[in-house]
Amino acid sequence: MPTVTVDGEKAFEVEAGKKLVLAIEDAGIDIMHKCGGNARCTTCRVEVLAGEVPPPEAAETERLAREADLAPNIRLSCQIRVEDDVWVAVLQRSSVTGVPAGTRPQD
Repeated sequence: MPTVTVDGEKAFEVEAGKKLVLAIEDAGIDIMHKCGGNARCTTCRVEVLAGEVPPPEAAETERLAREADLAPNIRLSCQIRVEDDVWVAVLQRSSVTGVPAGTRPQD
């Protein structure tokens, strides 16, 4: 099973194929996700610090292209299915913004 490390604060195993946003949330880590996992809002952005993630599909690529000055290692966690070990930084947290996380994304 792949290991996900978040911000160096927690590492946990996850079933291969699980959406990264769900793996992070299920591990008890605060992460924003306002659009339900549909690649519309970008609130679930993560910075991929190390490891391998599948390449982005069209919906993610198109949505991230509308944002200014994003590094190429910024991804939408709702669009990543974990297949290998990965280390990420969560970029938006409900506890910091004061905004509820949103509807749990579909698997």
